[in-house]
Amino acid sequence: MAKIKTIGVLTSGGDAPGMNAAIRAVTRAGICMGFKIKGIFRGYDGLINEEIEDFSTENVSGIIMSGGTILKTARSKEFMTPEGRKKAYDNIIKHNIDALVIIGGNGSLTGAMTFAQEYDICCIGLPGTVDNDLYGTDSTIGYDTTLNTIVDCVDRIRDTASSHERIFFVEVMGRDAGFLAQNSAIASGAEAAIIPEDSTDVDQLATFMERGIRKSKKSCIVIVSESPKCGALFYAQRVRDEFPSFDVRVSILGHLQRGGRPSAHDRILASRTGVGAIDAIMQGQRNIMVGVRNNEVVYVPLIEAIRSDKPFDKKLITVLEELSI
Repeated sequence: MAKIKTIGVLTSGGDAPGMNAAIRAVTRAGICMGFKIKGIFRGYDGLINEEIEDFSTENVSGIIMSGGTILKTARSKEFMTPEGRKKAYDNIIKHNIDALVIIGGNGSLTGAMTFAQEYDICCIGLPGTVDNDLYGTDSTIGYDTTLNTIVDCVDRIRDTASSHERIFFVEVMGRDAGFLAQNSAIASGAEAAIIPEDSTDVDQLATFMERGIRKSKKSCIVIVSESPKCGALFYAQRVRDEFPSFDVRVSILGHLQRGGRPSAHDRILASRTGVGAIDAIMQGQRNIMVGVRNNEVVYVPLIEAIRSDKPFDKKLITVLEELSI
């Protein structure tokens, strides 16, 4: 196996607070260990379109506290095609890149795994997603900051809910995972959370309405995981139709959740996994995601990180139920 001398780093998919801290860690740890670092702009599209620059420590100075990503990001449809990946590989060869560090979520790491299988290039993933849905790491880069942003928003919404005696359905991100919804509901004192992990034959809304709405409690907050079929708007309309006496409002937080300065937790997680990516390359690791589990840096095969379901602690559902009476 040829010695790795040059490492390319990119961010892909949705942005997450802490990505800049990860870019900084990969760049500085890599240079410290004698590697040449190249920044790749706009994700996999940047590989295809040759948006590649040499990076020095100065490129990443003063970015650890910034949200978003200085490398920009994109979801590349062209990279999903064999032709697109061939263009990307040709540019990797042209720029003498021997290994890639990909900071992103499930889709980004899936692309990395496919690329590594086709062209036998070393790909190291860092878990950069607000959804916290990657297996093998206790937390993903951006999750903690987003959770705190949601709690801050819900605290503000509750003022209006209480003043007007309304039911507020607050929709948060999470894709197919309810970590943001469940934990923000507990942290903000919400009365209920509607999440994918609790989607059994039991009607979650009906259960909540029977349990949570009493004469002594005329306002409440329900946190809902985003869903194209049954998000906050769906449940709000059901309440209007089935319980017309209640005043119902919807707040979809949307991209507000992604922005802002990363929390200390996310900066530390990004820094540890960024350094971990360089350590993994030096150890000869390939096609793995770097995570932190039980406060230890771990290497998780990409196929496990993206295809295994992350365990959800069902006890959290009971905690919320008991505290929302």
